[in-house]
Amino acid sequence: MKPRSHFLLSTFGSLGDLHPYIAVGIGLRDRGHRVTIATSADYRSKVEGEGLNFHPVRPDIGVLAADPAVMAKAFHPRTGTEYVMRSMFLPWLEQSYEDLCGIAADADLIVGHPIAFATPIVAEMLGKRWISVALQPSVMLSAFDPPTISGYPFLERFRNWGPRFWGQFFKVARSVARPWGNPINELRRKLGLGEVRDPVLDSMFSPYGTQAWFSRVLARPQPDWPWNTTITGFPFYDKLAPRQGLSAELAEFLKAGSAPLVFTLGSSAVFDAGQFYEESAKAARILGRRAVLLIGNDPRNQPGHALPDGVIAANYAPYSELFPRAAAVVHQGGAGTTAQALRAGVPMCVVPHGHDQPDYARRCVSLGVGKVVPRHRYRSSRVAKELEGLLSNAACHAAAAAAAAEIAKEDAIAAACDGLECAI
Repeated sequence: MKPRSHFLLSTFGSLGDLHPYIAVGIGLRDRGHRVTIATSADYRSKVEGEGLNFHPVRPDIGVLAADPAVMAKAFHPRTGTEYVMRSMFLPWLEQSYEDLCGIAADADLIVGHPIAFATPIVAEMLGKRWISVALQPSVMLSAFDPPTISGYPFLERFRNWGPRFWGQFFKVARSVARPWGNPINELRRKLGLGEVRDPVLDSMFSPYGTQAWFSRVLARPQPDWPWNTTITGFPFYDKLAPRQGLSAELAEFLKAGSAPLVFTLGSSAVFDAGQFYEESAKAARILGRRAVLLIGNDPRNQPGHALPDGVIAANYAPYSELFPRAAAVVHQGGAGTTAQALRAGVPMCVVPHGHDQPDYARRCVSLGVGKVVPRHRYRSSRVAKELEGLLSNAACHAAAAAAAAEIAKEDAIAAACDGLECAI
């Protein structure tokens, strides 16, 4: 490793996809390295505000997320993942490749997100070493620890059928998804590279190794994970802007009474919220509990009428400062939100919308830290009943505290940085 190396971190997606890269980027920067984060233009100010180099790569997630029709399709429980790959990101593959190539020329190591599909191609063309990152266990498609697949709840009845069944199932899944990656092989042929068999499910993993940026609390290494996969833990970062904490209004609210319920849909499902916040406010009223609604920047989520007493709405708040002061958290089950809820050690109710969220929800239930309410059944009476049960369940509180204690022992940023330095 060079005394001062250039690490290029390439990522796409929501804040849950960006924040771990900022966390690790800061860790590398503090070790004296040069760090560039290559991602959507919408994130420039966040990245540069932390003293990291920024390089824009198309497409811009800010433009995509602003279209309600796009987000509704992205969170369709069955077809959302295919839509995200085939309609949101892969049509921009050549532009992503062009954008990434220039900044990658002097990189000593490239670190790639699963849907930053240009990363493996750029690395191969330039002869660069690269490390892949998994933000959730579900992308591994392990036959020994099969993920819960969004939109197909009936598959859960086969969960205990063992690796032989699931191995065959994932063979079929790969054959179904193989055509999704045609643009990848088209670009590879254009560049004089050989085709890959499973472009969107397997070529996302590097032959040089993979870092799993999640906690062992949620998953343990499996025999069929990608070669040389290391679990680091969750690299935490959750500032809306550098050095920005809770708003004065929210801080005052928290001081003024008992621990509230917190309702959030993260930074992507929040753009397809439906009646989530209205039903959440009603649930808080049924329980006679104070509540915080984190409604994001979508104007459709603004309350249409006065909120009940003891309920406050805010666009954003750092989870690390808010969740530990909550009585319970109701969330969508995204990687970043789940990590912060587990870290806070509070009971949770998970309302998965799509993608990896049903799998994270199941894992939280298996840990004994919460319950699941299906999105299509999210009604105030059901939510109030589930929360009442969680809040009075001593075993759930104990399980949440135990998970938080295990996560507190992990130094994910140090582990990730150590591994990346050794990979050069």
